[in-house]
Amino acid sequence: MSDVAPAHTPAHPILTDDYATEWMGLEVLSLGDGTATVATTLRREMLNGFGIAHGGMIFAIADSAFALACNPHTPDEDQAGTITVAAGVDVNFLAPAHVGERITAVAAERAHSGRSGLYDVQVFASAPDRASEEPPGRLIAEFRGRSRTIPKR
Repeated sequence: MSDVAPAHTPAHPILTDDYATEWMGLEVLSLGDGTATVATTLRREMLNGFGIAHGGMIFAIADSAFALACNPHTPDEDQAGTITVAAGVDVNFLAPAHVGERITAVAAERAHSGRSGLYDVQVFASAPDRASEEPPGRLIAEFRGRSRTIPKR
């Protein structure tokens, strides 16, 4: 099941006060049980000294997709007092991305047991007019995240 919220409301409750995601200009393209797809356009201030996407920016985009995938957008009673956070991440940068390219991160749950989960995020870069293709561009990074559900503070 996949749904996208209307433009006037956050697509997911965790985005309400998520200023980093707002600054990155991330658009939530889809949400589902254990899945999320987000995208943004790579801006000049997201580049490193080599003129390519800063690894931290690619990581942050993937991390936002990961967070959306591992936190239910409609929590049930058992999930109401908890949040799911990253316990660890491995990332492999495969190719550079350039200013003006559309960056799309696709997250999917691979395993879940008790309070722990395992998620894969693929990050793609494409010309803005080609972002709707499948896959949405060339693969530039792969991110594997380990999640842990903890009580809210």
